[in-house]
Amino acid sequence: MTGLAMIVLAVMGARRMTKRIGLYPGTFDPLTRGHGDLIERAVKLVDELVIGVAINRDKNPLFSLEERVGMAEQEAARITKASGVPIRVTPFEILLMKFAEDVGASIIIRGLRAVSDFEYEFQMVGMNQALNDEIETVFLMADARYQSIASRLVKEIARLGGNIDTFVPVHVAKRLRDKF
Repeated sequence: MTGLAMIVLAVMGARRMTKRIGLYPGTFDPLTRGHGDLIERAVKLVDELVIGVAINRDKNPLFSLEERVGMAEQEAARITKASGVPIRVTPFEILLMKFAEDVGASIIIRGLRAVSDFEYEFQMVGMNQALNDEIETVFLMADARYQSIASRLVKEIARLGGNIDTFVPVHVAKRLRDKF
């Protein structure tokens, strides 16, 4: 084997040893079955997943940061147990790309439910690439069962006394009922 071939193989081996960390950011107010589905699918793409719980004061969340992190941690524990892929839940209040760099993410996972989601996400990808073109954004289409689920609508149904059991995990449904 030539010296060049040995160098190429060494570089390829080093690339394979690099841990692929994905970041799934959101406010998760509350975490829905749609979020859970995306997390389950995202762990198939990465060696480790970080769920970034955004501190977004503009959205005036129903749940505190601690409550949202707790709900995400419960879902992460269930999915880690099933998949074997480690999942960290971390709050953040900085620029998404800076947070992605801080956690070592090479992939940002985003979910799409409808065309309206795509327009917003398309703009975000362009801006994010301008900030750091080394971090890729991967879009996962929402499963048909979850396309209509939006945290905003789930909160409204819960507030008005409707049945939310098909939209959120059991532990989240209990927290929502306790709020209202």
